[in-house]
Amino acid sequence: MSENLRKYFTTGEFAKICHVKKQTLFHYDDIGLLTPEIKTAKGYRYYSYQQYEVFAVIELLKELKMPLKEIRAFLQNKTPIESIELLEEQTQLIEKKIENLTHLREILDTKIAITKNALQTDFETISLVYSEEELLLRSESTLDTTDKEFLKSVSNFINYSDNYELYSGHPIGAILHKDKMMERDFENYSYLYTKMKKGWQGENVWTKPSGFYIVGYHIGDEVNIFETYDRLIAYSIEHQLQLKGYSYEEYILDAVSVNGIDNYVTKIMIEVEKS
Repeated sequence: MSENLRKYFTTGEFAKICHVKKQTLFHYDDIGLLTPEIKTAKGYRYYSYQQYEVFAVIELLKELKMPLKEIRAFLQNKTPIESIELLEEQTQLIEKKIENLTHLREILDTKIAITKNALQTDFETISLVYSEEELLLRSESTLDTTDKEFLKSVSNFINYSDNYELYSGHPIGAILHKDKMMERDFENYSYLYTKMKKGWQGENVWTKPSGFYIVGYHIGDEVNIFETYDRLIAYSIEHQLQLKGYSYEEYILDAVSVNGIDNYVTKIMIEVEKS
């Protein structure tokens, strides 16, 4: 290499620095996106180390889904003001992506925690526990609805949760009034619910009261959930506890963590008070 080329990289050397194949640089040159600073009569291409900054910006904008044609137009017609505007716009996109990834991480952490806790739970045991007040996201009323109306309520509830980014990885649960338990109308839920992000102050918030709850677990298809409710109600009678308000049902093992509905596990919490 002659003296005037000693500060320049060959295509292969520059590709290695950029962690891409030479064909990528050839393509960028062909479409006028990143042209080597020097091209010899024999067709050899040479890049300066300053061009690495250009390459880095190209890759950044590609990562942010900007088409190569738009990147080329920007690089060919840029001014300092336009550069600032574009980079500030991309910074906002990055912030939004970070926010979305943080939300996804929260969902995954929640799923992991629920499953780990389930693995340490004795599903045969019924217990009386004290629970602090908890704010839940609640659906519109589903009491006495037809199947079609119920499914519409589910759809509306999911859409609402998604629109406000309230989903945090907790399953959709169901709220059943004590009167329906006693009537053995176990599918006639009053509302759907899910645990949501803390700090939400919008509408559709339900307060799950503090107090004592009988907690039990139903294994398998919900078509037989009456059997578990029978056990829970028998427990309340044996321990002189009076059913109060509602029960709260939610999956702790579902299709995410087990195969087959026979292995699903539903946690049931019935609010009670001492007789």
